[in-house]
Amino acid sequence: MGATTLASTAHASLIPLHTGTAATMETTPSNPEGNRLFQAGDYAAALPPNTRAWSLCAGPPEAPVLHATGPPATLKLVSGGRAPGPWRAIEADGHDVKALFRRSQALQKLGRLDQAVYDLRRCVSLEPRNKAFQEALHDLGSSMQEKMKFMSCTDSKVEQMFQILLDPKETDTDKKQKAAQNLIVLAREEAGAEKIFQSDGVRLLLRMLDTGREDVMLAALRTLAGLCSGHRSRTMAILAELGAPRVSAMLGVEHKQVSLAACNLLQVMFDALKEGLQRDFRGKEEALVLDPSKELKLLIGHLLEMLNREGTSAHGRDNTLNLLIKVVPRKSLRDPNNSLTLWVIDQGLKKILEVGGTVCEAPDSLTVTENSRMSAAILLSRLYSDLKCDAERENFHRLCEDYVRSWFEGHGLAGKLRAIQTASCLLQGPSEAGNQVLELEGIMESVLALCASVREVDQLVAVEALIHAADKAKRASFITANGVTLLKNIYKCSGRDSIRIRALVGLCKLGSAGGTDFSMKQFAEGSTLKLAKQCRKWLCNEAIDAGTRRWAVEGLAYLTFDADVKEEFVEDKAAVQAMFQLAKSEDRSVLFAVASTLVNCTNSYDHKEPDPQMLELAKYAKQHVPERHPKDEPGCVRRRVRKLLAAGVVSALTCMVKSENPVLTNSCRELISRVFLAVVEEAADRGSVVAQGGGKALIPLSLEGTEVGQAKAAQALAKITITSNPDMAFPGERIYEVVRPLVSLLHLHRTGLENFEGLMALTNLAGISERLRQKILKEKAVPMIEGYMFEEHELLRLAATECMCNMAMSTEVQELFLAEGSDRLKLLVLYSGEDDEKLRRAASGTLAMLTSVLPQICGKVTQVTAHWLEILQALLLSPNVELQHRGTVIVLNMMAADREIAAKLMESEMLEILSVLAKEERNKPRVAQAAKECLAQAVAYGLIKPNVNGE
Repeated sequence: MGATTLASTAHASLIPLHTGTAATMETTPSNPEGNRLFQAGDYAAALPPNTRAWSLCAGPPEAPVLHATGPPATLKLVSGGRAPGPWRAIEADGHDVKALFRRSQALQKLGRLDQAVYDLRRCVSLEPRNKAFQEALHDLGSSMQEKMKFMSCTDSKVEQMFQILLDPKETDTDKKQKAAQNLIVLAREEAGAEKIFQSDGVRLLLRMLDTGREDVMLAALRTLAGLCSGHRSRTMAILAELGAPRVSAMLGVEHKQVSLAACNLLQVMFDALKEGLQRDFRGKEEALVLDPSKELKLLIGHLLEMLNREGTSAHGRDNTLNLLIKVVPRKSLRDPNNSLTLWVIDQGLKKILEVGGTVCEAPDSLTVTENSRMSAAILLSRLYSDLKCDAERENFHRLCEDYVRSWFEGHGLAGKLRAIQTASCLLQGPSEAGNQVLELEGIMESVLALCASVREVDQLVAVEALIHAADKAKRASFITANGVTLLKNIYKCSGRDSIRIRALVGLCKLGSAGGTDFSMKQFAEGSTLKLAKQCRKWLCNEAIDAGTRRWAVEGLAYLTFDADVKEEFVEDKAAVQAMFQLAKSEDRSVLFAVASTLVNCTNSYDHKEPDPQMLELAKYAKQHVPERHPKDEPGCVRRRVRKLLAAGVVSALTCMVKSENPVLTNSCRELISRVFLAVVEEAADRGSVVAQGGGKALIPLSLEGTEVGQAKAAQALAKITITSNPDMAFPGERIYEVVRPLVSLLHLHRTGLENFEGLMALTNLAGISERLRQKILKEKAVPMIEGYMFEEHELLRLAATECMCNMAMSTEVQELFLAEGSDRLKLLVLYSGEDDEKLRRAASGTLAMLTSVLPQICGKVTQVTAHWLEILQALLLSPNVELQHRGTVIVLNMMAADREIAAKLMESEMLEILSVLAKEERNKPRVAQAAKECLAQAVAYGLIKPNVNGE
């Protein structure tokens, strides 16, 4: 709260400085290069030119002036302690009120209010009549009083809240909950967080953790997260007080909410520490803070130990894996430093593999959830993707092979199960490493042998490994030759549904090898339908546990490549509903299978129509030609989409997007985006999609994930924005989040359809408010919109011109049309004379607006093309009333702007045209009124005389 007050005070004092000292600033010499960079917002680059100007000044009379003109850039960078200009100017001339005032602003930014007040008082003493200085001093005094009042009030509140929470005799539950909530809220504000920290709050929070009561521990952890958020030095102090082992141990407790709160605290700590590594700190305060890299590795080291520590809860182990996924790999591959990933691989790869290779039924195994192995696979995949060279990848492969070999050899059957389970985990994650593990001597042979075991656990592990191995083309032929018969026997003969369903999924994978190609089917006619029917039966059987039913969805994800299977599935309402319920359950490992099934049912995968000539060549060369199933025709697909919408697919998708589990990978996000795009294809369906939360869910999908996934989600947002009221579809601040995804559709590598829909959607947004137009400008969309105005494609050209028409309501865009050497205005004038009526309407509308707000535009209209008069006359003679009205408004604006232009217009046939239009009061009242005003203006100039009737 204190930081907000200071910032607002400093900002308020910037305004009177410009107005109160305008005369001084006009006569002050300045550096053009530095000023240009500052106006462009490049404050860091603005520093060197101004610094050079200071160093080149000839003598004392110039020095204070130059130093006083430098601080605008340094003031913007004051948080880094870089504000030398005012200090140097004051050293050169202690009576320089401008430098004193700027230094007071810098001091306010730094929080040194007492010194800022001193400088302002000197300003007032030097210029007692300057109202700007008087107001700034009054505002600063008021803010200091408010801060002191707040701090004194906060002192007693903090003490009171801790007393309530730590008092074992306090029995009022509501009172304790309120105190805990107040403490958490206070910690989220900078002033409150600092007050808690300075009031021995960390020690008291540790006492709260020691109580062992879940509600008090939750309050303590959430308050600590508020104290650490965005503050590196405070984070390191808290970490030193709390201790890394204790913080990480909180993750492993049985209470789920406490474990989750500890996970959030560690996430906040990691963010604060990693931010410190990336910033260039200067100044005394930051010099006191130690290097945080050691603390980072210390924390991560304790997290790695948590993975295989006895006593760690199953959800605590999952939270640890999820945290490592978020904090270890690089956020961007542009960052050259992957040392943290290499350190984790060196120190903890075997611990991660131990979680991924856990066989739950084995004695002394780690406690895990149904999500643990998938989370371990995702972490392994992220670590592998973060490696930069072959040597690093070879080291990863070697460590994996050594670990698997160590269990496979010398540990009997239990060791072989652990080794095969680890291979399954690797195949789900970094598949290259998994494939190399399968190449180890005896692994695949053991998998096939264990498939025939009488023990359920042996069969479960072996069949799952076979299923994951079947994904890989390298292994597909081997498994087809050796595994299909085995899987069929297991499916027919096993008495356990858990085994049969997995065997069925293996058969589904092998049976779908032909994909959507109708002519390539692995099994006999009707076999895939039988497999799909059994999958649906298991899916609907609620007596079977959710983990086993998940495999039924896995099977459908492969079988729904077949159009007959798709049709039967969407007709089975019970199966569809059962799948949606699984998607909303705690078992998040089913998300990818659900999304894949929906992509298949909606045909939202990429499908390009083959070139007819290439088809003929393929047939001539007797090459295989893919065939599309009749039930995959557009009409059938639309019917399936409508049935899924009726079944509640949007609700399921939004629930899937809300998941913060790492299982929601970028690939999974892309699949969900594809389905969303398919369900908003029909304009009539978009309202119901928005009503069920589809618009809200699409925003994060359009900002994060694969490039294709982001583009699909952005296109879905565009379709909604085009046909719906954006204020209703994206209420509140959400509407501003839509702008960036829509602008991304304008990039040249996007398809023409994406460009068109992006322009249409931005047109709607630009017509709503100035704030939205400013957001579009900030995203640098205007140059791209201009580029599409020159497009040969008629629809793209029209959409861009309509968008520019709405954007022209913004002052910044209007000024672009005044720029010398630009063809913007010429293009608008020429488009106003095109044959395309919609294009003429958009261009002439923009011209009407520009000529009304910028009179200087009127003169330029006559210069950009020799045909300007013919174009205006054609507008007025158009049979379209709207075009006539826009034309008469342009003529009226031009006549009002300049007498010479008015004379040129009256000397032409324009006078006769306006006279006729002025009489159309009954049929065209708006056109007639504008025409009369044109004639009245001509009379006022003395260019024409009214007739006897005064007309």
